[in-house]
Amino acid sequence: MSRSLAFLIEYDGTDFAGWQFQPNGVSVQEVLERAVEECFGVVVPVVGSGRTDSGVHARGQVAHVHVLDGANTIPTEKVALALNRRLPRSVRIRKVVDVPADFHARFSARSREYVYVITDTPSVFDMRYAWTPSIPFDRGLLGNAARIFVGKHDFTTFSKLNADTASYVCDVETCRVETLSDRLLIRIRADRFVYGMCRAIVGVMFDV
Repeated sequence: MSRSLAFLIEYDGTDFAGWQFQPNGVSVQEVLERAVEECFGVVVPVVGSGRTDSGVHARGQVAHVHVLDGANTIPTEKVALALNRRLPRSVRIRKVVDVPADFHARFSARSREYVYVITDTPSVFDMRYAWTPSIPFDRGLLGNAARIFVGKHDFTTFSKLNADTASYVCDVETCRVETLSDRLLIRIRADRFVYGMCRAIVGVMFDV
């Protein structure tokens, strides 16, 4: 009998060529599918809720697998442990749950969220996880610029053209600037994102 499982995943994307398979480097999807094959003894795709770019980290990426008949039987509560033993330390499965057969990590998702961490005090410990702009910036202007992106818009000019993208219209629920100690967080939540969209939005905000 087949099983459908959903994974809650976090990863440090520094050393990966993004989520999706790439010919020029190792992807997060690649190492996950290899671990799933080693655990269950079958080759199945690991489908993510979104495709992060090279160097982008995730704290709550959701993915699903449909494990077909004939696979090794592993109790759901032990799947995360079994996978983590086979994954690099930069990728961790935080939770595994059984889901209905029609669950789809991408199409069942209601929204997705990106957070950019900004600091004006560079540190070697922040190199992977925070960006230090090379020019001074005004927090008030950043907040004003962020509000412009809220709503349903065509983000063609904020994306790298991709033949697989049928529409560049995205509904942005949240785009705001938050203060956390000596850092700024730019939080963007939308029903979907197109390739390069969030990086382009943040870049434009700092050009204001």
